[in-house]
Amino acid sequence: MRNLFWLLFACFLLTYSGCTPSSANSQTPEAAPPLPSLKGKHILMTYGGYQGHTPKAFCDHAAAWLTEEGAILTISDSLAIYENDSLMRAQDLIIQWVTDGQITDEQVAGLSLAVKSGVGLAGCHGGTGDSFRNKPDYQYMVGGQWVAHPGGEVDYTVNILDKKHPITAGIADFDMQSEQYYMHVDPNVTVLATTTFHVENADYLNGAVMPVIWLKNFGKGRLFYTSLGHKLADFEVPGAWETFQRGVRWASGSKYVPQEKLIQPVYPGS
Repeated sequence: MRNLFWLLFACFLLTYSGCTPSSANSQTPEAAPPLPSLKGKHILMTYGGYQGHTPKAFCDHAAAWLTEEGAILTISDSLAIYENDSLMRAQDLIIQWVTDGQITDEQVAGLSLAVKSGVGLAGCHGGTGDSFRNKPDYQYMVGGQWVAHPGGEVDYTVNILDKKHPITAGIADFDMQSEQYYMHVDPNVTVLATTTFHVENADYLNGAVMPVIWLKNFGKGRLFYTSLGHKLADFEVPGAWETFQRGVRWASGSKYVPQEKLIQPVYPGS
């Protein structure tokens, strides 16, 4: 009888103490969903524009990694390729390194239609965020446009804002010594990382929090952007290169995975 009492008492404790297996599992952080593979993906890489950003070197560096990942690459230093509708729609992803370049309306339209149809777009720094200063339709698609880099190359910190998204999960805040981009940014993009300005001789900027990494949908296409990457050495910083690699993988999945809800307004509406 005594043994039966203690058995019932133990069952009571397991049920109501909050230490049951189910309650313990509920405390485990949810794992980030896996990112798409690049193996067999068709990726178009374009480069050009301002040579101070060494676009070909960036392209070559990324191409070596993408080849190791098993991607099928098309590389072009001419934006006329954006007018090739059949080629563009056959891609899974476009990576662009063109800073302060020249593009025709027809080429912008070709790029936009491809992304709207489900081709992903990924890029960094001025190669995507300062590509065509006189083409607002392009800037509208990307979700932002470079304005300035106060102080030139400075020391700053990239703060991870979203610690659950697979692009940034497990990555700690990291420091950069490079251009800190001040940008005009679409208030609806999903921001994964930010930076805070502390600039000498620009008190009006101090304390300003600026997006560094963001995502958005444009039609059916996924768009990934990071403002990092002024020089190739920037990607020697593990956090900078890892987030770029993950962002490329994520953007390559537009045609294969359900669309994420990425509208996150900064300002509350009525």
